[in-house]
Amino acid sequence: MTTAAALWGAVAFSGIYHGGNPGMGWPLAVSAALMERKTVALPRALGLLAAGHFLSMLAILLPFSLMIFLLEWELHIRITAGVIVIAMGVYLLVHRQHPRILARIPPARLALWSVLSALAHGAGLMLVPLFLGICAVGADAGHKAAETLMQNNLLIALVVASLHTFTMTLAGAVVAVTIYLWLGLKFLSKTWFNLDLVWASSLVAVGGFGIYSAVGGH
Repeated sequence: MTTAAALWGAVAFSGIYHGGNPGMGWPLAVSAALMERKTVALPRALGLLAAGHFLSMLAILLPFSLMIFLLEWELHIRITAGVIVIAMGVYLLVHRQHPRILARIPPARLALWSVLSALAHGAGLMLVPLFLGICAVGADAGHKAAETLMQNNLLIALVVASLHTFTMTLAGAVVAVTIYLWLGLKFLSKTWFNLDLVWASSLVAVGGFGIYSAVGGH
C-alpha cells in the first residue's frame, strides 16, 4: 500500500510539475485571453491544452496496458521502459532546440499543439515507469487471466492519465490566472524561466527510478 500510494502521489506530482512548466502551454492560454480580451478565453484555452495532453498521455500508456504478458515479462518491460525514458532525457540534454513543427501549428489549434508538444518533450514517457509500477503492485501473478489483466491495466491507464492531466491543468491554471489577473505580461517577460535542462534531467531521473524499482522488486 505504501508503494502504491507513493506511485500515485508521483503521478499527481508529475502533473503539477508539468503544469508549471511553460513548455506545456499555459503561456498560450494567457496569450489567448489577452488577444481576445475576454476572460472566458483563458479557461477555454486551458481546456483545449488539457484535452491534448490527456490524449498524448493515453497514446503512450495504452500500448503498455495492452501487453497481456505484462506479468511474465514485467521486469524486462519495466527495465526497457526505464532505458527509453533515460534515452529521451539524454537526447533532450544534447538537442535543446524545440521542434520546429510546434511553431508551425496555428494558435487556434491548441489541442493539437498540446498533443505534439507533450510527445516531443517526452511528457507521456515520464509516466510509463510510474504506470508500470502501479500495475505491478496491483497484479496478482498466477490468478489473473490475460483478459482480466488487460482490462485492469486499461482502467489504470485511464485513471493515471486523468489524474495527471487534472493536476497538470490545475497547476497551469493557477500560474496562468495569476499572470493574467495580477502580474501581467511585463512580469512574465522579465522573469521568464527556462526549464529545458531541468526537464531533460528529470526524465533521466525518472527512468533511473523505474529501473531501480523494477530490479528492487517494488
